[in-house]
Amino acid sequence: MSNMEIVGLGMFFEDLPIGRTFQTIGRTVTEPDIVNFINATGMTEVLFIDMEFLEKESDIKGRVAPGALGYTFAEGLLVQATMQHTGFAFLNMELSIEAPVFAGDTLHVECEVIEARLSKSRPGRGLVRTRNKVVKQDGTVALIYTPLRMIKCRDETLQG
Repeated sequence: MSNMEIVGLGMFFEDLPIGRTFQTIGRTVTEPDIVNFINATGMTEVLFIDMEFLEKESDIKGRVAPGALGYTFAEGLLVQATMQHTGFAFLNMELSIEAPVFAGDTLHVECEVIEARLSKSRPGRGLVRTRNKVVKQDGTVALIYTPLRMIKCRDETLQG
């Protein structure tokens, strides 16, 4: 086992006090992302697979992505930046789709800690809820969701 420092590790409970805010890097949604997501999930709704329907009948115009894709991209951006080795469980959330995401949109996540408390049943664990805004390159908020996660404490003896 090496004593070399490991970079890219996640944030601990103590790093996430109520009111803390931060932003992820961005990620551009591509046509292959949409196709692969639809094929992997089976979301073969006409909104996502029939451009003629979109053009003639839908209120949405353009290569639209499922809302679930925007949410999962946001989670990927957050996991990479904040939860490696410290995120232990995703417990629940509320999700609101505010605007469509299209191929070519670049998304980032603006995160605010809105709840932080120590676990009563699991020593060395905290429960953290964030309000995550998934924001497009033009400032439009595409999604808002509020996950509650179990996060590792730096001090493993802490208990609520």
